[in-house]
Amino acid sequence: MNALDDLIDSFSRLPGVGKKSASRIAHYLLKTDKSLCDQLARDISVLHERIKPCRICGAYTEDDLCEVCSDPRRDRHTICIVEQPQDVQTIEAVHEFNGLFHVLGGVIAPLDGMGPEQLNLSGLLARISAESVTEVILATNPTVEGDTTALYIQRILKNSNVSVTRLASGLPVGGDLEYADRLTLARSFRGRTSL
Repeated sequence: MNALDDLIDSFSRLPGVGKKSASRIAHYLLKTDKSLCDQLARDISVLHERIKPCRICGAYTEDDLCEVCSDPRRDRHTICIVEQPQDVQTIEAVHEFNGLFHVLGGVIAPLDGMGPEQLNLSGLLARISAESVTEVILATNPTVEGDTTALYIQRILKNSNVSVTRLASGLPVGGDLEYADRLTLARSFRGRTSL
């Protein structure tokens, strides 16, 4: 194996990058200006030193608190629960939610060795009891594991004074019914609203 093969192998270990894409990226970097490669190497080398989880919500940040937790203009009565830190960025990009976040660090997946004990649920319960939270929005992915986790959280918050809601799921805007899978179509019927 040479350096190019090693780089292709490294890139192909990244999620969503197959051998073909890894090869394309490696060859592009070989043809491009060396300064781009140097900058990329610097950015990767400092990633673990500079980025860490927010002390309160678990989102990625360079500081002790992330931008959301440190922003006094955010609605402190609403917490949106997500699976992973990158989910915070996804929701923030929409500019529709002005509350706080809480990152679980995964979902309940017994086959993968992930139970409720491995999730950041104790931090969530501490925040709910310490702060004046009135609503918890469950924004876990619409998968079996995401639904199981959402149901579990709903049950542990059942006797609290907190309203528990779930993000709506269904047909995408501009989508055709013939391309919708059965689960999405079923969720669309269950989540229908009055006009």
